[in-house]
Amino acid sequence: MDADADGAHPNERLAAPLAFAPELRTPRSAAIAGIVFAAILLAVLVLLHRSVPPGAQSADWAGDPGRRSGVALATALVPFAGIAFLWFIGVIRSRLAEREDKLFATVFLGSGLLFVAMLFVATSFLATILVLEERGVAVQAEVMGTLQVLTRQLMGSFGARMAAVFTLSVTSVGVRSGLLPRWLVAVGVLVALLLLLSPPLSAWVQLVFPLWVLAVSVHLLVTTHERG
Repeated sequence: MDADADGAHPNERLAAPLAFAPELRTPRSAAIAGIVFAAILLAVLVLLHRSVPPGAQSADWAGDPGRRSGVALATALVPFAGIAFLWFIGVIRSRLAEREDKLFATVFLGSGLLFVAMLFVATSFLATILVLEERGVAVQAEVMGTLQVLTRQLMGSFGARMAAVFTLSVTSVGVRSGLLPRWLVAVGVLVALLLLLSPPLSAWVQLVFPLWVLAVSVHLLVTTHERG
């Protein structure tokens, strides 16, 4: 087949858009996605815990403009945390490639997707309260209390358990592949046990998961830079 007028072979031109694909699968890409996710989720959790503290009356935060703004900002950030986390999962799976077995793929991907889904659903309950308040719809205290309990259960119990399973699966493959150092493996096991065994609704314990993702991401970023 003849070359085009610009001198490029058609096959070369078709392959050109894929030239940058390997860079999207590098540890640096996973590290950046993980750091973005950790930073956003830390901000979301702190905002929610400060704006809707445990034990507060159900209608307290909705009537406080400052707390209401904090919840609004947290719910607005959650989708971006989910996007970054999905990117983090995708890049790590791509890096493992042929070393990834079916058991790991199922547990790793399933727990990660369930965690994101629960995070979205949990914060959507608070977002519902905000929308109703903005529209001037009277929300009964019992309804607000129920939505807040649902939020805490999804994030502090079910979501935390999925985060624990995700942490254990990543830690396991980190041992097998040499992706993680021993100290980070030990930290991962400790974080997973904390998330699995801590009582439901334990607000600040949830912070250990994004902190662990941050530690893993920084390690990947540093080791990638040293090898480069």
